[in-house]
Amino acid sequence: MSADKIIAKKSLGQHFLNNESVINKIIELGEISPDDQVMEIGPGPGALTSILRETPCKCLWLLEKDDVFAKMHAEYAKVNSLEHMQVFHIDALTFSWKDLQGKWKIMGNLPYNVASPLMWDIVSQVPNLGKAVFMIQKEVAERIRAKEGSKTYGALSAWIQSFCKVEKGFVIRPSAFTPPPKVDSEIIIFKPFPKEDLPQNPEELAKLIKITFQQRRKQLHGILQKAYPKSYTESLWSEMQIPKETRAEMLSPKQFQKLASLLSNTN
Repeated sequence: MSADKIIAKKSLGQHFLNNESVINKIIELGEISPDDQVMEIGPGPGALTSILRETPCKCLWLLEKDDVFAKMHAEYAKVNSLEHMQVFHIDALTFSWKDLQGKWKIMGNLPYNVASPLMWDIVSQVPNLGKAVFMIQKEVAERIRAKEGSKTYGALSAWIQSFCKVEKGFVIRPSAFTPPPKVDSEIIIFKPFPKEDLPQNPEELAKLIKITFQQRRKQLHGILQKAYPKSYTESLWSEMQIPKETRAEMLSPKQFQKLASLLSNTN
């Protein structure tokens, strides 16, 4: 599909990458080998897809919500007998990440309006994530990479950094897209921690992170007394070795995990 025929849908947050140099750099970051199972989220007209098809990956899955592009990619796979390529006409937010078998590398130009919940689910639900390379809004990428104590550190930062080492790829200017977005984009890379270092109780961790950052200006002891009336004790603070007046933005991902474990163990 030629660039002049592309019609981006605002409702889907579509901005299509058209810079060949940027596309090649993204593919290189994927480090795709013959043993890799690769998934692309939101392939759109296929800027990344056309090169992913040429990589030596064992299989390539495309998740596409847009009717036109889903049909286009499915027909291409059929006409060209690409048995390793499968197209799912689906909203990625509804995809069952927990059911993925084997190790996966996941890539994509994520629509700005769904990027955060998608990444939240992917890092915590994919059973064996090999690597993720996402193009997202630069401001969101900066929040994800933020360290505790900074103004941009928040729930998404603490959550994703509990599951992955987060690395900055590179910044992409609006001129690389059709139509150009109003903000810069950034490539962000997730490298999952070994299974033994992952959160032991993700549901409890998610609850704690959400509760505390919803009231980020309040001290933790006040929040926890109300949110965990049965499990809160003053001994938490000696266990954590932090003042009870500490606020959520001062806790590292590891400290959040420890606090979640203490709160769940005292139930």
